[in-house]
Amino acid sequence: MTDDEVHLIPPDQPAYDLHLTAAELKVTWNALRAYFDDFGHEESDVHEIARGILAKLPGEHEIRAIDLDAELEKLRERREE
Repeated sequence: MTDDEVHLIPPDQPAYDLHLTAAELKVTWNALRAYFDDFGHEESDVHEIARGILAKLPGEHEIRAIDLDAELEKLRERREE
């Protein structure tokens, strides 16, 4: 067994726990959705992974309800405090 194989994350185990603000969630969801929409048939494995990640995130309706401008304004106000 090589040193690289010892440090691999099992395929069914989470690799990272990520906490996002509402603004970060909206940007992440939209970026992943655009990435997902750009795949062709030859990238079916990556397409499936992207679909799985999107399934873990809130749905389109919830994401659209996030007002990015309002969230950014809140962040600006917090930085000014």
